[in-house]
Amino acid sequence: MAVDPRGSDLKRYLAQDPGGPVVMLNLLRYKAEGGRERYQEYVAHFQRTSAPFGAEVLYVGEGSTALVAEVGQNWDAVLLVRYPSRQAFSDMVRDPEYQKGSHLRTEALEEAVLQATVPWPA
Repeated sequence: MAVDPRGSDLKRYLAQDPGGPVVMLNLLRYKAEGGRERYQEYVAHFQRTSAPFGAEVLYVGEGSTALVAEVGQNWDAVLLVRYPSRQAFSDMVRDPEYQKGSHLRTEALEEAVLQATVPWPA
């Protein structure tokens, strides 16, 4: 299952940039053995290394009752992070300091969705 973006994913993400800030939707499914704890280690690392890139956590929460979902579509956690631009996100994931701890995310997750969102027009 997919967990981390690849270089081709980041190129497509930047090529489709409508401009302005971006809110990244993270849907997370932890590995059964220690995944939640390992992800918490990643969050501590993320908080230290993402600030210079203007990242702002808007919401983080544990998954609860799935009202409309097929079997296997429930998620352990949801995270929304706002970045000043798509380029800021891309710069962060390529940053050597961020990369030193990105393995924590990979080791924590069984599956993930990482999707850029675009605000609706006013």
